[in-house]
Amino acid sequence: MKKNDTFVVTIEDMGVHGEGIGKYEGMAFFIKDAIVGDRILAGVTKLKKGYGYARLIEVLEPSEKRVDARCTVARQCGGCQMQHLRYDAQLALKQDKVRDNLQRIGGFSPALLEEVMEPVVGMDEPFRYRNKAQFPVGTDAKGEPVFGFYAARSHQVIPIQDCLLGVRENAQILEQVRTYMKQCHVAAYDETTGQGLVRHVLIRKGFHSGQVMVCLIINGDRLPQEEVLVALLCEVEGMHSISVNVNRERTNRILGDEVRLLWGEPFITDTICQVREEGIDNDRWEETKEGEYSGDFLPTGERVTFEISPKSFYQVNPVQTEKLYSLALSYAQLSGEEIVWDLYCGIGTISLFLAKKAKHVYGVEIVPEAIEDARRNARRNQIENATFFVGKAEEIVPEWAREQKMRAAGQRPDVIVVDPPRKGCDERCLETMCQMQPSRIVYVSCDSATLARDLRYLTDHGYELKRVRPVDQFCHSMHVETVVLMSKKN
Repeated sequence: MKKNDTFVVTIEDMGVHGEGIGKYEGMAFFIKDAIVGDRILAGVTKLKKGYGYARLIEVLEPSEKRVDARCTVARQCGGCQMQHLRYDAQLALKQDKVRDNLQRIGGFSPALLEEVMEPVVGMDEPFRYRNKAQFPVGTDAKGEPVFGFYAARSHQVIPIQDCLLGVRENAQILEQVRTYMKQCHVAAYDETTGQGLVRHVLIRKGFHSGQVMVCLIINGDRLPQEEVLVALLCEVEGMHSISVNVNRERTNRILGDEVRLLWGEPFITDTICQVREEGIDNDRWEETKEGEYSGDFLPTGERVTFEISPKSFYQVNPVQTEKLYSLALSYAQLSGEEIVWDLYCGIGTISLFLAKKAKHVYGVEIVPEAIEDARRNARRNQIENATFFVGKAEEIVPEWAREQKMRAAGQRPDVIVVDPPRKGCDERCLETMCQMQPSRIVYVSCDSATLARDLRYLTDHGYELKRVRPVDQFCHSMHVETVVLMSKKN
């Protein structure tokens, strides 16, 4: 075979990036936008030794799991990989992805995983869930500013005025920014030349507060006629904060270091409520109707409010975040007498959640601004039993132990909670966790492959796998969060 050859193939599996996998003449092909059960006409795009890549030309016989994507540019945009896959099938795929990684990478037996894995937590309505969006700015053929998202594996802006994963205010905000740029002759940034002013439009919304934030990332010190932009954006209901972020570097990094407030407050607020899960029939979850996978998550009255600035890390799906953190709290099994360490604590979202039920929580994070946010959020919620440190967990915790402050004060950790970035935990951090010998480790992961690797380390150093539950935090993508409980072996 050679490039551009066409062939008919039936899709038998799905890859880690949501692509369909089918075999033709003994060779496996990875085909974007195809799903299990499809019979398709495909065209070869790239050949490797033993496998290849192809594009979907036509669906000859659609899978029973195929649906029409709601978004008209879902195939071009790099944001959603699976809008064309029925939502219950998406959930089953993510459950299988976590299980397969734990088995293949972590070395856990199918029998154990059958015992400890719980059904994936889905959403009743898997659209309009994102509280944050970062729209790159480009220019169309007529020289007009356009906003959207990058096409997969490129920096080509696909114009999208109203992303169906984001809040409805996004469309109005982008239209107001467009009006400002045209009226005041403000140019979009061009990555190729490094010229132009407006690079990205960052929008955040507090789902509980209703407050809206807009931050324009610019390739310069200031915008011309900033008062015109402010007046236009203040027409949007809920507008609470308008700012600019300065980034003159020719880099893929979106945000620069300097943020300057134009109007309102420098932050918005949002609230995370603890929820209690009423049981799901684990044996029947695959047979229930689409949208009935979340179980009954009921509010308990416990809540924590956070200040969120343009640079703050905050989970983008607040509905699922409440379920995710509530599961982590449930796995921690706190009675009010425990000492808890929260590693990679960010702005303290999990730490302050845990502090409501623990004796004391210690949070560690390498980003100084995040720790300042965590301390401010603790004061805002009148939480006094949370202490935060700036630094690497693998350095902070051993130093604390060496000074014998923990032993002297009776503050050896009962529980360690860890929520690392996608690359997982540093091995020194894992080693430190095992040396501290907490009774329980709660691991919150955004990548089940690095999760599986780290769980194998913990298992080899005195811990056993007790509970695993995926949470669909990023609907219509292949990403999935997972909450895990590890207990110290007797």
